[in-house]
Amino acid sequence: MQKTWNNKAWFLVLPVLLLVAFSAVIPLMTVVNYSVQDTFGNNEFFWAGTDWFVQTLHSDRFWESLQRNLLFSFIILALEIPLGIFIALNMPKSGPGVPVCLVLMALPLLIPWNVVGTIWQVFGRVDIGLLGHTLEAIGLDYNYVRDPIDAWVTVIVMDVWHWTSLVVLLCYAGLVSIPDAYYQAAKIDGASRWSVFRYIQLPKMKRVLLIAVLLRFMDSFMIYTEPFVVTGGGPGNSTTFLSIDLVKMAVGQFDLGPAAAMSIIYFLIILLLSWVFYTVMTSSDENG
Repeated sequence: MQKTWNNKAWFLVLPVLLLVAFSAVIPLMTVVNYSVQDTFGNNEFFWAGTDWFVQTLHSDRFWESLQRNLLFSFIILALEIPLGIFIALNMPKSGPGVPVCLVLMALPLLIPWNVVGTIWQVFGRVDIGLLGHTLEAIGLDYNYVRDPIDAWVTVIVMDVWHWTSLVVLLCYAGLVSIPDAYYQAAKIDGASRWSVFRYIQLPKMKRVLLIAVLLRFMDSFMIYTEPFVVTGGGPGNSTTFLSIDLVKMAVGQFDLGPAAAMSIIYFLIILLLSWVFYTVMTSSDENG
């Protein structure tokens, strides 16, 4: 039997393709165009070739910002993934506590990024902030404005507070999809709590954990608004991540060529690392 194709279906997809082209492809091509040219204003452009890419890759400023980004993402994943799994395991699976817990978990995710930064900027201030004033009252020398370690701790705790809920909700969705028959069989066999987690719950959560790791890595690696509002990239350059450095170069210094080249390299790094995460986690799942 010969299969027939209905090409009219493409008319339904066409609006989506046009929207993607307008919102993603065209801006990307504009950035690519800027990355190989130089401008001195008045819409006059001069061909620069790969000069901006070479300059970026030989820039200590770029590599230092990249190291801060990688360190921040590693810390975030190391904290939020285990914490999210732990909270999801201890959430109720039935009863009136379920909707309450789900609403409480979803609340931080509903707050806009700039509002989160403003909340923690005020919350951590020594003069008027509850956290900063309390820590100073108990004798801890805390000031995220002048101490790089305090700034890092503030930004990390802020991100954990804001985004751990996403990991919790994804893990919880994986846990509630496990049939009760698995738990009943484990109970009959006398399996310990760790064995149930290791051989039943964790394998069933692998798919959602893959999504959680990828989302949290990409979000943490591209973080901009929260640390910019709280610290502005300071003190010094201690919390100047690639996104903040990129905005400073493009908007503050108006170096469009170098900024465009850096943004493309930034984009390719995110794609590469996300592909590595996906490949490693899916291959381990298949081998398991």
